[in-house]
This record gives sequence, structure tokens and C-alpha cells, in this order.
Amino acid sequence: MTRNHQKNASSTKKLVFLITCAALLGAALIADVLWTSSSSLSSSYFSISSNWAIRRPEVLVVPDSSTDNATTRVDEKQIDSRRFLPGTYFDLPAPDLEWEEMPSAPVPRLDGAAIQIKNIFYVFAGYGTIDYVHSHVDMFNFTDNTWIGKFDMPKEMGNSHLGVATDGRYIYVISGQYGPQCRGPTARTFVLDTETKKWNSMPPLPAPRYAPATQLWRGRLHVMGGSKENRHTPGLEHWSIAVKDGKVLDDKWRTEIPIPRGGPHRACVVANDRLFVIGGQEGDFMAKPGSPIFKCSRRFEVVYGDVYMLDDEMKWKTLTPMPKPDSHIECAWVIVNNSLIIAGGTTEKHPITKRMILVGEVFRFDLDTLTWSVIGKLPYRIKTTLAGFWDGYLYFTSGQRDRGPDNPQPRKVVADMWRTKLKI
Repeated sequence: MTRNHQKNASSTKKLVFLITCAALLGAALIADVLWTSSSSLSSSYFSISSNWAIRRPEVLVVPDSSTDNATTRVDEKQIDSRRFLPGTYFDLPAPDLEWEEMPSAPVPRLDGAAIQIKNIFYVFAGYGTIDYVHSHVDMFNFTDNTWIGKFDMPKEMGNSHLGVATDGRYIYVISGQYGPQCRGPTARTFVLDTETKKWNSMPPLPAPRYAPATQLWRGRLHVMGGSKENRHTPGLEHWSIAVKDGKVLDDKWRTEIPIPRGGPHRACVVANDRLFVIGGQEGDFMAKPGSPIFKCSRRFEVVYGDVYMLDDEMKWKTLTPMPKPDSHIECAWVIVNNSLIIAGGTTEKHPITKRMILVGEVFRFDLDTLTWSVIGKLPYRIKTTLAGFWDGYLYFTSGQRDRGPDNPQPRKVVADMWRTKLKI
């Protein structure tokens, strides 16, 4: 009887021990499931609120010898054992051009603006560094290839991301960013008499804009797109105001047909009595919330190569897009023999690193056939170039260049000036 009781007690202890172990194991498994779920939710929140892509994109990779010759799309989970494309895969085949280095600009500048009137090149504002902006205009004489002086801009005028246009004597300067880092845009507008170097103010825009597309067309100054007050949200609004010989003829800006796609950093060109808006992007850096210096914080951007045109019908027409998406080209263009020439810019970000990729090609848009071609390479990839044309030569100066032939990411802000003989 005593032995049976001892056996039963021993069996009971073992059973309790096994049940306890099972309960602990079950609790551990439940906790693990809950932790994994919580971690997943946390990761999802982080990806949405981060400055990078919201979802895990597919990745372009170069196939190895065991795959087909065609470029393959794979999920990021597979890239550990695959050789992915370098940033240079954005480069397009293009002939080499013979570039000659010219006298550098007095200061390096990024996101400046420029207007050519006859043989004089007026170069406005821009960042010197992220913490310092210029507030003057430098002048270059194409006839003898020398920088010939400078003069100040109004203190109330934007220091970068300006909209500019000219009638051949007067230069109209629209909105832009006031100050360094990522401060917001202003609504202020000005006109410069290039013969007297005197400035006058004009009616402010209905709302501030950052890097709006700006051009004179049919006696009216047109301003469209750009980014809104937060620097990131694309603006679709299109306004115009009548001007003549530096004088404003209207009391206020008139609302025009909105542009089909908003955003900053676009080329805006008038040719053959038609208005063209080319390239650009949606989104841009914003000021970090709560930063007393408006410190720049990266946000999601989409670069595009869309081309839109207004003509007699006053309805936007969509034309053949650029050979690749291109932004930061607002003053990177010239017109030569009924062709539009665009130098440099930025294109889509690298699909894996998400780094900005600069453009090193020279594009031609034939204004007769409305078709694109790639006509050459720049000395290096560069964005926000300021372009001019004189005596058969294409010139460009300033901007932010790449890190080297094999690295298209932006690095140094430059004052360099180059030229090449252009045959169109």
C-alpha cells in the first residue's frame, strides 16, 4: 500500500512537471508570435514615415552567365547572390564632345538662375553652401570670355529656386526660396532693367512658389507649377500678368489653365509662338519639423521627363517625353537653329541605394518634328547648370557635379565654366 502510494505520488509529480513545461513552452510561443506581430507593425510604420521608398521595390540586376541575356527583375530578397546594376546604368549612349575649360565663375553656386541678353550672361543668386546663399548677380561677357562685374539683388528677393524670364532688356524674377537650408518660398516678384541695373517690385504671386516654371509669352508673364509653401507639395496653378518694357499692365495676376502635372525644377521655353514645359519632379527636400535653422530633411521624390505644350487652342498637349526623366534643368537650356538643347540635370534615384543620380548627357529637342535625341556628353554629370550660347559655342557654368566617372551621385558645388562647339 505504501509502495503504491509512493508510485502514484511520483507519477503525479512527473505529470505536473510535464504540464508546467508545456505551459511555459506555450506561453513562450504566444509571446514570440505577439512580439513578431508587434515588430512587423513597428517596421511598417517606420517604412511609411521614413524618407525612403514606402514599399520594397523590385530591383534591376545584371544577369550572370547562368541567366538569360535580358535584364531581369527580381525581388530584393534575391539580390544577395546576384550582381546588381551600378548607378552608371542610367547613362545613355552619347558621342563625345570636345570641351574647353573657360574662366570659372567668381563663386560656386547651386540652384542659381541665369539669363542671356545678347553677349552678356547674368547669373543670379544660388547656394554657396547649404548654410550660405548668394544675394548678387555676376556678369559674363561672351565676346571676350571674361567675368566683368557684379551687382546686388534686392534684400527682399529670393536667394535660390527663382523663376526668371526676359524680353531682351528687362529680366523678370519670380518668387523662389528666401535664405539657406530648406526655408520656404516667397511670393515677392521683381523686374531688373539691365541697362540701368535698377530693380523695381511687381505685384506678388497669389501664393508663394518654389522653383516655378516661368516664361514670357504673348505679352504676358506666365508662372506655373513649382512646389507649394512646404517645398514638397506640387503646385498645379498657372497664373499670368501683362507686362511691357518692364512695366506691369494689370492690377493682379490672372488665373490660367492649370498645368497637367505640378512640381519644380523644369525647363520652360517659348519657341515658334508655343509655350513648352519640360521635365521636372514631384516632391523635394523639406525643413525638418521644429528645426530652428530649417534644416533640410529628405522626402520622397518622383523625377519625370514629361513634355507639355500650349498653343493657339490654349489647352495643354502632351508631347514625346525626354529620353530619360530629368529635373533641375530650369536654366540648363538654349535654343539653337530651331532646336532646344538641354544640358545635365538629375534623373530617377538608384533603385537600391535610393541615392540621387546626376545626368551627364546633352539632349536635343527638334522644334520642327517635336522629337528627342542625345547629341553628346558633358565633361561630367552635373545638375542645375546655367547654359548660354554664343558664336557657335554651347557654354555652361555652376551647379553640383558627380563624384567621378563611375559614381553619378552629387558631391561638389562648382564654379567651373566650359564650352563646346555645337553643330546642329
